[in-house]
Amino acid sequence: MTHAPTPDATPTPVEDVDPTRALALVGEGALLLDVREDDEWAAGHIPGSVHMRLGDLDPAKVPSGVRVVAVCRSGNRSRKAATALAAAGVDVVNLAGGVIAWHGAGLDLVAVPGHGQDG
Repeated sequence: MTHAPTPDATPTPVEDVDPTRALALVGEGALLLDVREDDEWAAGHIPGSVHMRLGDLDPAKVPSGVRVVAVCRSGNRSRKAATALAAAGVDVVNLAGGVIAWHGAGLDLVAVPGHGQDG
């Protein structure tokens, strides 16, 4: 009798990276995957990032063969996303501190028109 592994038996370790390392990874071709909610994304996201809400996360929809940097507001939701992606075989790291750390490091964010601080 064969037993399938339990999905949460041993979480795959995921590396945390700071904004400087994340930016370097993007320069090397990594994909920034923002897993925040729609309103958070619209209010301000990292230029060039791809949006896929954590609740809609599907490893099959993440390009294969590309390193992924998972992003959220503070690094907690993106850690969950990164752990799930790593378990599915995706080469993924987590942006520690999330968009807060990115912006705090003086790196740019862009907003969807009409959804800035007043939207």
